Amino acid sequence: MTVIRLLPPELINQIAAGEVIERPSSVVKELVENSLDAGATRIEVDIEAGGTRLIRVRDDGGGIHVDELPLAVASHATSKIGSFDDLEHVASMGFRGEALASVSSVSRFALTSRARDQDAAFRIEVDGGKLQAARPAQHPQGTSAEVRDLFYNVPARRKFMRAERTEFAHIDDLLKSLALARGSVEFRLSHNGKPVRIWKAARDEQAALQRVAEVLGEEFPAQSLRIDHAMAGLHLSGWVGLPTASRAQADSQYFYVNGRLVRDRIVAHAVRQAYADVLFHGRHAAFVLYLELDPAGVDVNVHPAKHEVRFREQRLVHDFLFRTLHEALAQTRAGMSSLPTSEPALVPGSSYVAPTSSAATAWPSQFSQNRLNLGVRDAPLAGYAALLGESSPAATSSVSMPMAEEGETPPLGFAIAQLKSIFVLAENAHGMVLVDMHAAHERITYEKLKSGRACSNLRSQMLLVPLGIAVSAKEAAAAEEHAEALAEWGLELSRSGPATVVVRRIPALLEGADVSQLSRDVLSELAQHGSSRRLQELENELLSTMACHGSVRAGRRLSIPEMNSLLREMEATERSGQCNHGRPTWIQLSLSELDKLFMRGR
Repeated sequence: MTVIRLLPPELINQIAAGEVIERPSSVVKELVENSLDAGATRIEVDIEAGGTRLIRVRDDGGGIHVDELPLAVASHATSKIGSFDDLEHVASMGFRGEALASVSSVSRFALTSRARDQDAAFRIEVDGGKLQAARPAQHPQGTSAEVRDLFYNVPARRKFMRAERTEFAHIDDLLKSLALARGSVEFRLSHNGKPVRIWKAARDEQAALQRVAEVLGEEFPAQSLRIDHAMAGLHLSGWVGLPTASRAQADSQYFYVNGRLVRDRIVAHAVRQAYADVLFHGRHAAFVLYLELDPAGVDVNVHPAKHEVRFREQRLVHDFLFRTLHEALAQTRAGMSSLPTSEPALVPGSSYVAPTSSAATAWPSQFSQNRLNLGVRDAPLAGYAALLGESSPAATSSVSMPMAEEGETPPLGFAIAQLKSIFVLAENAHGMVLVDMHAAHERITYEKLKSGRACSNLRSQMLLVPLGIAVSAKEAAAAEEHAEALAEWGLELSRSGPATVVVRRIPALLEGADVSQLSRDVLSELAQHGSSRRLQELENELLSTMACHGSVRAGRRLSIPEMNSLLREMEATERSGQCNHGRPTWIQLSLSELDKLFMRGR
């Protein structure tokens, strides 16, 4: 055994650097977050050679007093917390006090700053952890941090550096996320002396949305929903992309907790569930969301680089996120994005959800709704009613709405013709509308099936022989704790041992399902998230299949009144912009787009 001894400060800082500093973008993150905590309104980031040669971050914040400059690069010295109570209410981006000490131990580091009450600026330099005395320098109010030759004294780490282009791409992505976090701050980024990004400070919501468009693409605002909802001490705001604007990768997802970008499994699970009924398989939603809550309700001290957080009330946060997003997506109806912009006044504490190009979700109620008589439509409703032990809900499934006033045009317009017995062509105030009639009717039928299920008591099926299942002790406890909630869904589970449960009943709709796997999936979600939608998701899959087989098929000829009835039901049905599988049900071709197709000038 070797002798136990204290490590030298330089080695301690280099070990800490290994946890905090992965690549040049990690350095930029720490320096920019310090600038934000200092109250900066303008931050300039200059990069050379992808950050390996130079990283310089300048700000116009409060600055650092000359007497405190040596402490700024000392280990675990900070002005952001001073007690355990402060640690439980962290409101700043950084708070550990090891960032600058770690950075300066693996680079040639310089810090120049001028505090508000100082007549002159001062500069200190640290070379490989060796601090030099402060000396006067020229600098306006604020701070500049320079990091040169990153990892010059740690060759093993330098070998893992990627190409200049790759490292700069990471820095660029980081600055995008920080620019979205602080819309009121101006950011400037340059590489090898050439300006790359300039994000002007956003003074209002429209400017903030423009910054979002600069990061996520110019088409995002027109394909997103505005979210603003508060409840139980939680406030969620931002923008979520429409299901039809999904992406192949999860590269446009930004979630902030009290201004801090986080990657959290609770958040990811809630968002995924909210989109489950409208997103095409393998696609990912785009969103920029801001969650605000009491700092005491979230622990940000669970990861060295502060990428993760832990919510004290995980189930509350999960359910709040899911319900808010789920209800927002439910309000999307076919024809909404073709409406004129008209933003209603917000009621404090209320939920306002509308497309950024429109806010009129009440349009469908202005137009007449005739019964959609397509023959096969009521077949799945009747089959579902049999499982519930009731008469067919078809008689109550149609929506009755008043006649439209003369001269008004509904959002999807009026039918003109049918193309190849597949698509419905309609004309509205903005141009031409093209509807996939099977996909549209499938969504309408599916929503009615779900509505009928929600208004009825589900039948359960008693197993001839109770099934014993081996689970973890945590999952067995979840079965015992949530037994009553599971029974409401027709699933009867009882704990029979420290790590075993017995299944006695299952929902009648799921007869033939793998009972063992179903129960394990449900209990796994209950143990991890405190809630589970696995039963509902399986039932929705069955109802979706029933709706698909019970909807009007391609090749069926529709009359003009039937086509108009389909359009009106689309306008009145939740989530009707997508079919059950996440594919679009309709598209709008404006007159200007048609003009371009035919090279017409107006």
